[in-house]
Amino acid sequence: MSGTPLTVTSRPAGTPSRRPINLAGFLLCAGLIAYALYAQFHLGLDPCPLCIFQRIGIAALGVVFLIAALHSPHRGGARVYAALLAIAALATVGVAARQLYLQHLPPGAVPSCGAPLSMMLKWMPITTVIRKVLTGSGECGIVNWTFLGLAMPAWVLIWAAFLGTAGAIANARRA
Repeated sequence: MSGTPLTVTSRPAGTPSRRPINLAGFLLCAGLIAYALYAQFHLGLDPCPLCIFQRIGIAALGVVFLIAALHSPHRGGARVYAALLAIAALATVGVAARQLYLQHLPPGAVPSCGAPLSMMLKWMPITTVIRKVLTGSGECGIVNWTFLGLAMPAWVLIWAAFLGTAGAIANARRA
């Protein structure tokens, strides 16, 4: 055997890896989902349909972050992950913004409550369910939890915007 050690590098020395940022994004998303489940099962806060869609959005962000961390791609692949993170974050921000809008309507202007999500999924086509859920209902306009004066969808909006921006920037930058 030769005295020279064999080293394998996938990127030039001194170039920061995207992997820690993507892993941190995944862990933050997992923490947000864990708190949502804690709020549901321990605090007794049943999620409305818009809350469920926000959870799906945060979970989608987490999955993309995890795959990006495991894959640790270079240029083109990293930009695909940046775009996927931005799309998932924007969709989540949009749903959270819709719920915040419903929560700030005057009492008589909030749409009436509809059927539970499980029933709608059972009896309606998925496109109709999505359309109906995104229009919101009375239960989506109720504020039953706040932290520092902000309702849960406001926090989801803030976290989704932060995670989407950080993930998109980290993955779109040149390595």
